[in-house]
This record gives sequence, structure tokens and C-alpha cells, in this order.
Amino acid sequence: MTSIANGLTVTEPTPAADAQPRRRGMRSSRKRQLTGLAMAAPAILLIVTFFLVPLVMTFWISLHNWPLLGRHRFIGLDNYQRALVDPGFRTALKFTVVYTLVITPILFVLGLGMAFLVRRKVRSAGIFQSIYFMPVCIGLAAGSFLWLYLGQSQIGPLFDLLRRAGLVEPEGNLFAGKWTGLLLVIAMVTWKVVGLQMLLLLSGLQSIPDDVVEAARIDGAGRWQLFSHITVPLLRPTLALVLVFSVAGSLLAFDQFFIMTRGGPSNSTITAVYAIYRTSFISFKLGYGAALSVFLMVILAAVSAVQMLLLRNTDHG
Repeated sequence: MTSIANGLTVTEPTPAADAQPRRRGMRSSRKRQLTGLAMAAPAILLIVTFFLVPLVMTFWISLHNWPLLGRHRFIGLDNYQRALVDPGFRTALKFTVVYTLVITPILFVLGLGMAFLVRRKVRSAGIFQSIYFMPVCIGLAAGSFLWLYLGQSQIGPLFDLLRRAGLVEPEGNLFAGKWTGLLLVIAMVTWKVVGLQMLLLLSGLQSIPDDVVEAARIDGAGRWQLFSHITVPLLRPTLALVLVFSVAGSLLAFDQFFIMTRGGPSNSTITAVYAIYRTSFISFKLGYGAALSVFLMVILAAVSAVQMLLLRNTDHG
């Protein structure tokens, strides 16, 4: 389309000419979306198959009286009402919370301290980093059996060391007491997991810009001021990740207690997951066990959400 203005001929684009590039852009955008969906399809399929479908099935089973053998019967929310007043599950949940409150700060403090140590630019830092991380490569079950042997009466090297130091009786049993067994489990988990916490915190420390630290030092900031006003605020996203992983792993603790203490003595070291296991696969009350699983999942989601809310990075809105 042409028009004459002040003696000049001006060619104006027609609506059809404008529509063609727009349609090409829409087709290109749709093609990229379909390509991205196709690339993400395997991951989506895995999530649906191994997470969403089992989650829905678990919730459905929790609404039934579902024995291992025989017909199941729909009972609605009766299993959840029973879980709220079950003294055995409440005791297991209380012990799990105590274990979580004890192990989480231990892992965090040791992991952060080790991260500061291996952060130093010295030749031996990489060697110590590998040594600290090595137990992470060992399976939790294998580590539990190893420490079960180390603390075993009469034959365990750790038991023999404590006996020579006069801390245990020659005929004693470290796993016969609630607190001694718990301390051994905490020692094993710390040895097994602290290397991973160190690595995660080290990556966060290395992401802090050096010029920010140097500027604070020039302004007269001491070590504590650098840590509290520079390191901690800039390390907040990593802290959130580490604490969520640590708390979630502690609330879901099972293998170490199943192998090392067997829930003893007198069922005093039964964790929430251990109680769910016994309900579902020893008592064969699958419906009630599924309700306990959903109950624990809600608690875990709520705790993780609160942690993320408290440790969110407010600097980025």
C-alpha cells in the first residue's frame, strides 16, 4: 500500500505482509515448545510412574482396611484417626524428632568446619577433601554393618578401645542401652554423611566473590563480622539445601537403626519409618501402614516448607 505525503511516496506494509512473519514466529515458538516437551517426556514419565502413581495408590490403600491376604474394605479416614492417637507411633515419632534435633546441628557444624578447612589454598587441601568424602561412597547399610562390628562386645575394635579407656565394662554391650546405641548410630551417620555436607557447603563458600570479602576486610571487618554479615547471608541458598537434605534424611531414618539396634532395647530406638515397616510388613496392616506413610509425608513436606521459607533469599524477592 502506497500513499503520497508532502510530495513523497511512502510504501506502507500490508496486513498480509505483517501476518506472515508473525505466523512464522508462532510456528517456530510452537516447534521449540514441542521439542522441549519431547526432551522432557522421559523424565516426566519416570516421575509419573515412580512417584505420582505410587503416591496415589498409597493414599487409596490408606482409606481401606487392607490386609495382606483377604478382601479389603473401605473405611474412609479411620486409619488417620487411629494414627493420631496411636501411642506406639507417637513414641516413634518423638524419638525420630529427638534424633533429628541431635544429628542435624552436629552434621552442619562439622560439615561447615571441614568446608572451611579444605577451602584453604594449600596443596594438602584436595587430599583431605577426598579423605573426608570417601565414606559417602559407602552404602548406608554397609556402613551400618561396619560400625555394628566395631562396637560389638568382646570382638569390636571400638568396644576394646572404650574398654581399655575404662568407659565400658568388659562384659558390657554398647547396643543394650538406648543412649549408647543412639550415640553409636549418630557416630556412624556423622562419619558417613558429613563429607557430603562438607562438599555442598564448600561449593557455596567458593561461590562467594573474593572482592566482597576483601572489601569488607578493608572496611575493618573481623572474622566474626565476615562470617555473620558476609558468609552466612551469601551462603543462605546452600544452607537451605543442606538443612532440607539433612532434616529429611533424619526424619526418614531406618537402615541404621534396623541394622545396628534392631529397635532395642525395649523398642526405645524405633523410628517413624521403622514403625511403618513393622506395621506394614510384620503385622501386615497395609492400610494402616499406608496411612502412617501419608501422615509422615505431610509432616516432612511441612517441615521442608518452613525451612525453605525461613532460609529463602530475600535479596532476590
